[in-house]
Amino acid sequence: MTGAPGLARHRWCVLLKHGEVFLKGRNKAAFQDRLHDNLRLALRGVGGSTWIKYEPNVTVLGGQGVPVEELVERARRVVGFSLVQPALRVPSTVDDIGAAAVDALGALRETRPGLSFAVHARRRDKTFPLTSSRLSAAVGSHVQRELGLPVDLSTPDVDLTVEVARKDSYLSWLRLPGQGGLPVGSSGRALALLSGGYDSPVAAHRAIRRGLHCDFVHFTGAPYTDPSSTYKAYALARELNRYQPAGQLHVVALGTAQKQLALAGAEKLQVVAQRRLMVRTACALAGRLGAEALVSGDNLGQVASQTLTNLGTVDEAAELPVLRPLLGWEKQEIIDEARSVGTAEISVLPDEDCCTLLAPRRVTTGARPAELARVERRIGMDDLIDELLDGAQCLTPGRVDGTSETDDTDGTAGVSGTAAGASDSAPSAGSSRQRTIPPAATGATAAAR
Repeated sequence: MTGAPGLARHRWCVLLKHGEVFLKGRNKAAFQDRLHDNLRLALRGVGGSTWIKYEPNVTVLGGQGVPVEELVERARRVVGFSLVQPALRVPSTVDDIGAAAVDALGALRETRPGLSFAVHARRRDKTFPLTSSRLSAAVGSHVQRELGLPVDLSTPDVDLTVEVARKDSYLSWLRLPGQGGLPVGSSGRALALLSGGYDSPVAAHRAIRRGLHCDFVHFTGAPYTDPSSTYKAYALARELNRYQPAGQLHVVALGTAQKQLALAGAEKLQVVAQRRLMVRTACALAGRLGAEALVSGDNLGQVASQTLTNLGTVDEAAELPVLRPLLGWEKQEIIDEARSVGTAEISVLPDEDCCTLLAPRRVTTGARPAELARVERRIGMDDLIDELLDGAQCLTPGRVDGTSETDDTDGTAGVSGTAAGASDSAPSAGSSRQRTIPPAATGATAAAR
């Protein structure tokens, strides 16, 4: 992009068009502040120096010693920007704008001979001497005179946009989609239940796009399953953290509690009972973290535990709202979204899912709260949840500066400890401090990066 002949001498920047923030009326300033804070976090560790300039409903991003391609990549992951446009920044004069347009279209012509073009100017600075339409015509005439390229106002090969501000004007011809949505954190904080499949990471990403800052909780079947699902959850959380200020991953070993439910006579209620236990435990953890809702990848009717009756029975055990962004999605839609988000390659990796541990041959599709309550009374639910959280492990996958760390203190809402059933490369059941789970051990290194 920047290396094209005739363009390297120009000053490059990136125009970031605001999404729904544009519609927020009197609250718009607070949303914009959150959006810009998140952008600054996304730029950490980028190298060189960067600057951010604020225009009405547009943010201009630039830097020195930083390739514009890197700025574009970072910006496209910041939720709240609807369009990302690399642009040339020139002084706001007709001559400078015309000369830059000739350079841009001349460089594009080198690889696409005979291309047609159109110019669409927008005058944000109303003191500029030419109206938008007159400036478009003047720049187009200058390009035709210098390069002889044909004009096509309906379906041009290159649609050159010119945005005129008070001191600088911006010329762009690439319009890349951003994440859209609301700035992360503007809607509050949530705890996302993260399994190793397609659904839950996509649901978490959807929640992030609605302005929720998500932490994650993953339930393993340890000590009866291997740590492969934890590795996957770590890689998935790391990928999701690329779209938000890094959220924590809490790993809860559920295997012993699942066995207790089975011994208490859950039988065909086992899977729904496990889901209620997960939701109860997640609500208790959310209370320690200050989260106001849970996010689940449930999809209505996809499996027996996700019938309307069973979902209602699970919700009855929850003290917080359970948000289900994918409730009405088809499976292929979810898979396609996972590919777009970047989690699909991780989700297909093999693991031992705790949901299949001790699962009966037949799962009830119509569990009732009263039936589950009888089973739960036999195992001392409150004490069991405290034990599960006391043994939980807290990790912070994929910080914005590129590191992946564990929290070695117990300062994270009182949640610390170990994860049972771990291998040599993960914290063991008897370890006294937390250690980093290396993504390389999963075989998912490339997918996680």
